[in-house]
Amino acid sequence: MMLQLNVDILFLIFEELKNDMKSFYSYLLVNKTWCIMTVPILWRDPNIISLSDEAKSKLFDVIFLHLSKESRDILKNRGINNLFTETYQHPLFNYISFWKHLDLRFIEGLMFQGNIKESNIFIIKNEIMKLFINENTRIIHLYISRNFNYKVHSIPGAEHCLSGLESFSCRSCVDQSILEGLSSICKSIKRLKFYVDSSNVNINFGIIKLIEAQKNLNEVYLFNYSVTKSFEGLIEKSLIKHADTIQYLKISSAPVTKFLSYLVNLSSLEIEFMDPWNNLNNFENFSVPNLKILRTKHVPFNILVNLIENTKGHLTEINTFYNFNYEIVNTESIIQAIYKNCLNLKYLLFSSNNSNSIIPEFKTLLIKCQFLNELILLIHDHNDYAFSWDKLFIILAKSSPISLLRFKFYSISMFNLKDIALFFYNWKNRNPMTLGICNNNSYFNKRSKNKPLEDLCEKYKLKGIIKKYIIEYSKLVDYKDFTAFN
Repeated sequence: MMLQLNVDILFLIFEELKNDMKSFYSYLLVNKTWCIMTVPILWRDPNIISLSDEAKSKLFDVIFLHLSKESRDILKNRGINNLFTETYQHPLFNYISFWKHLDLRFIEGLMFQGNIKESNIFIIKNEIMKLFINENTRIIHLYISRNFNYKVHSIPGAEHCLSGLESFSCRSCVDQSILEGLSSICKSIKRLKFYVDSSNVNINFGIIKLIEAQKNLNEVYLFNYSVTKSFEGLIEKSLIKHADTIQYLKISSAPVTKFLSYLVNLSSLEIEFMDPWNNLNNFENFSVPNLKILRTKHVPFNILVNLIENTKGHLTEINTFYNFNYEIVNTESIIQAIYKNCLNLKYLLFSSNNSNSIIPEFKTLLIKCQFLNELILLIHDHNDYAFSWDKLFIILAKSSPISLLRFKFYSISMFNLKDIALFFYNWKNRNPMTLGICNNNSYFNKRSKNKPLEDLCEKYKLKGIIKKYIIEYSKLVDYKDFTAFN
């Protein structure tokens, strides 16, 4: 009984540590019990870490060892003998049975790594697909790569293997019949990613059928899906049927219908602006009462303000990003919308130009948003006059709620050391902060020029003002380059 309890506890521990794959490999060598428990976790998704060409080649060899005698004979009868060793040795484990995340692009890449003649690729792919999809395997995630035309739904055992599929990703150029076939098998997809290729202007009705067939669709990610408005409209209409279950949505195009207003249970919404927002009427009277996370990129200000005002006070994270080519105006209205409607806010990433008019508004935000614990500011101070960081730092030191201990600041121009030193000095008698600083100007200068800033941070770290700091020397390209840090 105690042994069984220990094994159960070990399993829970391994599940918590599974993301640290490099360290995870060492657990294989502890003893037989640890090895048996860790192998299935390691083989769930071999593509989760970056593999060298040599590692990919070895992985392909291991996959090949799992081929049945029937499959090996089929290949040998076709004259494919160079992939077999003289003495066949079956693997210690049935590694394929542990494989739960099937990325067909990754599998195709492994085949090319195996130095296979182009004339033999189809027959080898056929046998490998039967190895992964059969009556004895269960796949929970499937990614179908660009122009993949293999009828996976027609493989014997596909219904058993894919009926429990929870996550699915594909592109619009995938054969429509494949998606239609999967729609009759897969009913439990919770997470869907769909990429529309700009070169493919045809409507893929297969993805519509697949969406409509699901019973508990929870997460939807649509990338560059604005090829034709008719296709967009069909996708959005199919999503309305899942209004009760969809909680996470990411889109990279302005919607052509008012489908967002139907998704009343959304808890996370991410919008990446990719094309002109010609029709803003689809956001009129748009309410997301349960929204907790809002991430936007280049979304028009009036739309962003409207979104924030209609979240009913549940937002805990707001991430608004605009790059330097985007004309940022009237950002005060965004801050006002936040402190009037988001009193439970915990995380804020905010982009602005060098308008000092936002500084008084930030004071109000800090006073009202008492649960805020992380603040990231991206100031585009690249015009003729500089942003008044000194005034903002004074407000942050005096008005920040007790929970706010994590900061990241980005500026095109160099930070004034006196301003930062005053910020640190005024922070005394507070809990130590975690700080990140990034100068776009530093990207074009040697790191040595920033040594005074490092020395200043180190000085206040020794005084207990700073818990941890990081100074970055890179050019900001996207908000993903400047997110939260540990």
